[in-house]
Amino acid sequence: MATMNVSLPDPMKSWVEDNLKDGRFSNASDYVRHLIRRDQERAEAVQAIQRAIDEGLKSGEPAPLDFKAFKAQMRERHGR
Repeated sequence: MATMNVSLPDPMKSWVEDNLKDGRFSNASDYVRHLIRRDQERAEAVQAIQRAIDEGLKSGEPAPLDFKAFKAQMRERHGR
């Protein structure tokens, strides 16, 4: 595992230390890795949403929703 030194302003250092007190993380490195994983997950979610938006924009002109047909299709698909 690589080592990286990070400088933090005092309020941020205090924030990290306060988050270690509840025992969820054994040290500052665990906490920082947790934050990075959360940021990665968030970035992946944003990318997935953007891909869905792009796909929708490329799919053509919108059509009015036939609610009765949609409801019947969902009932058929999900057996209700």
